[in-house]
Amino acid sequence: MAVAMNTEAAISMSARPHRSMGRDVAGVAAIVVVAAIGYLLFPDNLALLTRIVAAALLVLSLDLVTGYCGVATLGHAALFGSGAYAAGILSAHYGINDPLLMTLAGVVGGAVAGFVSGAVILRGHGLPQLVLSIALINLFHEFANKASSWTGGSDGLSGISTDPIFGYFEFDLYGHTAYVFAIVLLLIVFVILRLLVRSPFGMLCRGIKEDPVRVRAMGASPKAALMKMYVISGAVAGVGGALNAITTQVVGLDSLSFTLSAESLVMLVLGGTGSLFGALSGTVIFMLFEDYVSAANPFHWLTMVGALLIAVVLFAPKGLYGSAAAFLNRKKEAGQ
Repeated sequence: MAVAMNTEAAISMSARPHRSMGRDVAGVAAIVVVAAIGYLLFPDNLALLTRIVAAALLVLSLDLVTGYCGVATLGHAALFGSGAYAAGILSAHYGINDPLLMTLAGVVGGAVAGFVSGAVILRGHGLPQLVLSIALINLFHEFANKASSWTGGSDGLSGISTDPIFGYFEFDLYGHTAYVFAIVLLLIVFVILRLLVRSPFGMLCRGIKEDPVRVRAMGASPKAALMKMYVISGAVAGVGGALNAITTQVVGLDSLSFTLSAESLVMLVLGGTGSLFGALSGTVIFMLFEDYVSAANPFHWLTMVGALLIAVVLFAPKGLYGSAAAFLNRKKEAGQ
């Protein structure tokens, strides 16, 4: 009997990597399919789709610290904006216009901002964390405004230009190259984050969210782990910021705004926290809905967006993707 139980457990454990690999492949395939559908449905509005990808990278980074680690923050745009300014300054002030180097600069800028933000925000818990994050986003915003010789201040950082990728693929006016570049970046980040959240480090961060006292009793350092995740989150947000700077060729103070931070949190809640698929789906649904409603009814579109969010919070508290996944799991268990 014991041998049979051990055998079943071993088979179950050996099957988990295969199931995870299958979900990873399905996730990558879903992103590619959705990207292709978007290209076919909105061939004249690829700029919107590219902007959605940049926002999705920001929401993914927010999900790492909020959904997986339980850190409350309303200042995550500081990481996004730091990456955007790092990439923009590299081009506008130093003449380095290679998109890959600009993206790397965004990663470094976002990671540094993540380290600074984590060092401050992680000193508090709960509501104090929210207050600290709001203070930080305002400080980042004011610093960028005052450092106008580098950032352009309230006029924005202009003079950004981008060379062709690998010397062959130019950024055309129709946004084809920018869109493909954005999707490739999203796929790379998605695969890396899927591996990260399933790794022992990712499981440790989930454990910190559930019970930090028990994690500390086991000998691990919750603050050190959260700092590492904050830096990783900053790097991901920096990719989104760099993508935004590369494709729009201008960086404004709105990339460091409290409004952007709040919207990214709304997108995450809309899709479902603690899930990379939830972060992606929430971003796509919110931004497409916002674009359509604001064009259809420019006077009352905020009311419609607010009504959608209230309905989701009341009837799908786990988010649209999270609630749908939970429903399918219940049906699957009931059918077994």
